[in-house]
Amino acid sequence: MKHTYHIHGMTCNGCRSHVEETLSKIEGVSKATVVLDKAKATIEMESHIPIEKFQEALKKHGGSYSIHIQGEHHQHSKDKKKEQPKAKGTGTFYCPMHCEGDKTYDEPGDCPVCGMDLVEEQNLSTTNSEQWTCPMHPEIVKDEAGSCPICGMDLVPMEADSSAEEKTYKRLLKKFWIATAFTLPIFLIAMSEMLINNPLFDITEQKNWNWIQFVLSIPVVFYATWMFFERAYKSIKTWNLNMFTLIGIGAGVAWLFSVIGMLFPDVFPSQFKTESGAVHVYFEAATVILTLVLLGQLLEARAHSKTNSAVKELLKLAPNKAIKIVDGEEVEVSIDKIELNDILKVKPGDKIPVDGVITEGETTIDESMITGEPIPVNKAKDDNVSSGTINGNQSFLMKAEKVGSDTLLSQIIHMVNDASRSRAPIQNLADKVSGYFVPVVVIISLLTFTVWAIWGPEPVYVYAFVNAIAVLIIACPCALGLATPMSVMVGVGKGAQNGVLIKNAEALEKMDKVNTLIIDKTGTITEGKPTVETIGAFGDALNEKEVLQYIVSLNTNSEHPLAEATVKYGKEHNAEVLKSVDFSAVTGKGVEAKIDGKNVTLGNPKMMEYAKADITSEMKDEAKTYQTQGKTVSYLAIDKNVVGYVVIGDKIKETSAKAIKVLQDKGIDVIMLTGDNHDTAQAVASELNLADFKASMLPEDKLKEVEKLQENEKVVAMAGDGINDAPALAKSDVGIAMGTGTDVAIESAMITLVKGDLNGIVKAKNLSNAVMRNIKQNLFFALIYNTLGVPIAAGVLFPFFGILLSPMIAALAMSFSSVSVIGNALRLRKIKI
Repeated sequence: MKHTYHIHGMTCNGCRSHVEETLSKIEGVSKATVVLDKAKATIEMESHIPIEKFQEALKKHGGSYSIHIQGEHHQHSKDKKKEQPKAKGTGTFYCPMHCEGDKTYDEPGDCPVCGMDLVEEQNLSTTNSEQWTCPMHPEIVKDEAGSCPICGMDLVPMEADSSAEEKTYKRLLKKFWIATAFTLPIFLIAMSEMLINNPLFDITEQKNWNWIQFVLSIPVVFYATWMFFERAYKSIKTWNLNMFTLIGIGAGVAWLFSVIGMLFPDVFPSQFKTESGAVHVYFEAATVILTLVLLGQLLEARAHSKTNSAVKELLKLAPNKAIKIVDGEEVEVSIDKIELNDILKVKPGDKIPVDGVITEGETTIDESMITGEPIPVNKAKDDNVSSGTINGNQSFLMKAEKVGSDTLLSQIIHMVNDASRSRAPIQNLADKVSGYFVPVVVIISLLTFTVWAIWGPEPVYVYAFVNAIAVLIIACPCALGLATPMSVMVGVGKGAQNGVLIKNAEALEKMDKVNTLIIDKTGTITEGKPTVETIGAFGDALNEKEVLQYIVSLNTNSEHPLAEATVKYGKEHNAEVLKSVDFSAVTGKGVEAKIDGKNVTLGNPKMMEYAKADITSEMKDEAKTYQTQGKTVSYLAIDKNVVGYVVIGDKIKETSAKAIKVLQDKGIDVIMLTGDNHDTAQAVASELNLADFKASMLPEDKLKEVEKLQENEKVVAMAGDGINDAPALAKSDVGIAMGTGTDVAIESAMITLVKGDLNGIVKAKNLSNAVMRNIKQNLFFALIYNTLGVPIAAGVLFPFFGILLSPMIAALAMSFSSVSVIGNALRLRKIKI
């Protein structure tokens, strides 16, 4: 028999092989084949095996995989999504080290690979409206204040549940204080043995003090830090060896050695015994090690909450309430009750609730939280406004155009969250090292014991035992694993606060290596707000008014920025719009249609060539007078005869020249590729001191130019804002979309600049340099720490300086190695880009 099933929960090839191996070992299965990209398992069996048996095997052998009959898993996922978690988070958890890529879990716990506490995904909803409940009847929940329909009591605001992050921190804090309370007396008892005439021995003999240490250690081992041993056992069982494998073995051996030493002292040689004849116990080493590791976990939990603070800060930008105009009246409504085309009133100092356009009034708006630019922006009727930005000192009315998850703020939050969870290619190095790390450390620990037992000073076995444990405890694979994800998370958040949206971690790594930048002209170097400067006619066939009439009639069908400029100009000059049919846009060239039975074409010289309309040398000379000033000239042809032209100007952004100079100073070759003619391009290039530029470039020409540069081993970034830039954006090593541009361009890009000027590219370059430098510092620290720490713990300094490392000091160093990596990543929050 052969059956096909859906497998849920696989994220990598390791998952696939694990599932395939597990299913193949089930009795009655002759062959199991698992395909990762289709999440499909084909199982050949001698006779029918119930699906429950497969599920049981997958559950038993670790991993959160589930098996379903094809098609059923969709309903299962749908039902799951309906359940709304009560906490602030989402009820979805992931590993901070991304051990299994994008894999998520439905409940809190620890990662089956590295053993670290899973972190809850941030709730990305910007509509966190306050809810009200009855103190007597908690099942009553309403979106606004009022009275209880059952008892009539006033409703009170609901207190938000703690997030899983806060719960984890509080749980660890409680366990830490318990561990400390029991570990401190054990430590004091053990250290008192170093005193001459120990006063504790006047109370009772050492054997009894050992029993007291044993009793005090039980709450530490079996309650406060028992989770470490559970993780160690799980890691050995699944052979995903990690930090907790080493801690579990090291602390576990020390504690068990002490218990056996108390119960069966005669089995130990005299080297392990004190003057009183009692075996020297290591309860203080075991409990101090475990308590310090717990302290490290506690500090990590607190630091983790700071790494995604950028998302939390962005979420705070969205207001909960808004003022809606209903039948001329002002009504306060919850933000999630706002619908498209609602008219809203925004008062001075209020946050703008959703994306929209001003319909009445004018004001200044602080957009710094989204663009990173501190200067307020003047806004008037027909100007766009964004959710989360702050109104100045005047009221205005606006129409809601994007609500809920469609707003710019929501999209930024989702983009930041997704990028924070992505893996940078540099992380592969850490993953390779981590794969061999734990077995190598265990081998070094055994060698340490052997070397000390053969060549060490008396008591040789005591030295061998203590140093072997120190080796196990000091090694920290987690510092390596956290080095990249922490820096990426903080860096991506920092970028978002400065108007630089990073699609994934790979974009940061590639941007750091970029040495060539290709930029478009319109909307990238220039404002992207073209205006008509003049309309001209060739010959006597048409006058300027008729030329304008044909241009407006054609462009009414187009969404190109230049077309919008001509339509706006036509309305201002009361141009009559003629009916057009068979309209079509030719990318990178122009537009054409039939008007009054005539073939009408508008566009650049390539469009005239396409329409078989000749441009005479006189026409070219007339156009050139404008083009040398940096203006764009489009020709109008009717039935293959060029009859007129339109001159369009587009002001160069104030930031362009300075940004290009900064990028050139950083050693980046800046090249301008534009669809405009050579004279216009030359005028703009001269103004910006750009040596490299190419004009009359079609989308496929820009694509070829990117490929040509890449063949010459250049790392190419491409910045653009239009549909015609999308192919080159997608092909470049790093595509940079100007946020003012089209959705297609933004979708093709790895980096999006919210404000949409070249200064944002400088910020992106500075950010990528800072993040990659931070990652390398973290990796260097983690590798050096382990490279130096393990040999020192093994006792290499003893023959020369007489220095040995106590397992307790090793535990302290290990705990703070991970915390220091996170601390270094958090420094990125303070950098200026």
